[in-house]
Amino acid sequence: MGSRGINPLNPLSSPLDLTTIAKGIAADMRDEVQRGKVADYIPPLAQVSPDRFGIAIVTADGQQHCAGDADEPFSIQSISKVFALTLAIGAVGDELWARVGREPSGSAFNSIVQLESEHGIPRNPFINAGAIVVTDVLLGHLEPREAIGQMLRFVRELSGDDTIAIDESVARAEQDTGFRNKALANYMRAFGNLNGEVDKVLGTYFHFCALAMSCRQLAMAGRYLMNGGRVDGHGVVTARRARRINALMMSCGHYDNSGDFAYRIGLPGKSGVGGGILCVAPGIASVAVWSPGLNAAGNSHLGTMALERLVHLTGWSVFEPRRG
Repeated sequence: MGSRGINPLNPLSSPLDLTTIAKGIAADMRDEVQRGKVADYIPPLAQVSPDRFGIAIVTADGQQHCAGDADEPFSIQSISKVFALTLAIGAVGDELWARVGREPSGSAFNSIVQLESEHGIPRNPFINAGAIVVTDVLLGHLEPREAIGQMLRFVRELSGDDTIAIDESVARAEQDTGFRNKALANYMRAFGNLNGEVDKVLGTYFHFCALAMSCRQLAMAGRYLMNGGRVDGHGVVTARRARRINALMMSCGHYDNSGDFAYRIGLPGKSGVGGGILCVAPGIASVAVWSPGLNAAGNSHLGTMALERLVHLTGWSVFEPRRG
């Protein structure tokens, strides 16, 4: 299949018109009545209108197809865990997996239940406990300011956009309200799985989550996972590591809703409580959607619907048979 794909509903038709598809999805989402509930436990996120919806599709040949609020920055929250994981694997390689598992959690993203029975080892790097350990790994080599600067440079380079910034008001709000995350960090430190000072690790983690990006920027940043670890001819990670990050996104990227997401959409993806979802159609496209209203599992309600519609129209699910 070429990067734009052949219409699976009419295999003899011309290549897909992804701009028309994106605009049609945005129009459909604009008319939806049920929009989910915004994450009101982080005050700045509670102020974002649930009427917002954006979609951006960046194909392997570099074309961009955007619609709706695709250029409005939003708090990417847990989507940043993908980029933090990439940096941590680059720093310590497979040593990371002695401290973080690779299994779905089956629990909420901020659950503390499993940590006791599993001796302070988080199930995977995409739940909060796992991402806090990943942050601690990065701080084994850097000071907080350096780690935050490294993350900013990384996403700016991936997206080709130096305007990406951290929303300091969101970072402060998370610091003020993140009592569950503080409990997770202290619990793991008690088990010897957190080396740095809790406040420093959490401050860095909160700044990662407070990255503000648009759908267009996020889809551009995800290209290395669509392209076997490469962007514009340059290697970001090895193809093997890109494949494994995609596998973790497929199995663990949506907390205790990951199985349903794979069932409905069939693509590696990572969500955030800011309402964004980054999705990867390997070899074909990097896709970002955003709508701040969440479903019961903390994933964007309209974003999930939009991605399900996209794979129906394109046949991009990894479980679809590929046409030549």
